[in-house]
Amino acid sequence: MRTTLRTDIRKATCTDEPVALKTLLAASAVSSEQREKIRQNAIHLVERCRQVSHKAGTLDAFLQEFGLSNKEGIALMCLAEALLRVPDEETADRLIAEKIQSGDWGAHKGKSGSRFVNASVWGLMLTGRVVRLDKELAMDTASWMRRLVSSLGEPVVRKAVLQAMRIMGGQYVMGRTISQGLKKGASDNAPGTLFSFDMLGEGARTAADAQRYFDAYANAISELGKPGIGSSANAANGISVKLSALHPRYEFRQIRRVMAELLPQVRELALRAKRGGIGFSIDAEECDRLDLSLDIFEALARDEGLGEWDGLGFVLQAYQKRAYLVAQW
Repeated sequence: MRTTLRTDIRKATCTDEPVALKTLLAASAVSSEQREKIRQNAIHLVERCRQVSHKAGTLDAFLQEFGLSNKEGIALMCLAEALLRVPDEETADRLIAEKIQSGDWGAHKGKSGSRFVNASVWGLMLTGRVVRLDKELAMDTASWMRRLVSSLGEPVVRKAVLQAMRIMGGQYVMGRTISQGLKKGASDNAPGTLFSFDMLGEGARTAADAQRYFDAYANAISELGKPGIGSSANAANGISVKLSALHPRYEFRQIRRVMAELLPQVRELALRAKRGGIGFSIDAEECDRLDLSLDIFEALARDEGLGEWDGLGFVLQAYQKRAYLVAQW
């Protein structure tokens, strides 16, 4: 049965949309009573969110104004994520010049209920008091951006954008270390709130990278396991581990090497999580790595040393066409 499911999972990768949709609709059919209960619960949640909208953070305000359905929102999110990984200043300057100049920032002027967002829009647009512009140029925000970059230079803009990204980052990054994350989580939420922590970062490129990530995960597991040793993983904080961070060649064509070199490392981290009584999940990867992640997960699930432990988990990207079959597996 398991072998058949794995074969079906591979076949489902490129299933036609109508076929996948038909399967999902049949699998998720609910009665009229259940549907109405779901609808009422959804309405209740939205109403509660609206009642505390004044508590929304900076990131919420940015997303409400820009969203990801226009080129300005996409440009901001691309910058926020990409600048964390750009290796040198020259590349960062070129990236900023490309993304900032591509947006119609003037269309968002004064639209947000957040002063910070409105100020940021002005900063992205800039006024004639910072960069002298002809009247006709003021009607074309793209020209503002080109004039901005040419007048002030990419390095100045880069510093400003990086600072803005740090401010935004504070909205969704709990801390630079696991200790900071635990402290902020406890102070910003109701007592007893549980978290599943993961680590920002890309896949390892070298063995040294992989070792550094392994040490960081091991330290985080040690910190998380301190207060709840011996308790159920369901009643403790957890951690989500990205396998590509633990091996520089985490790809299916290197499956033998991965199983020989990476699996022992993951098993060691899982054993530490078991001893600490915390949850330990295999994080999602790129689509072409799913099959390999399932092999690692199966090896851990069958490991006698990890028996009688309810903390092993798997992060599943539900939007994939094969997600339904993966969940069954």
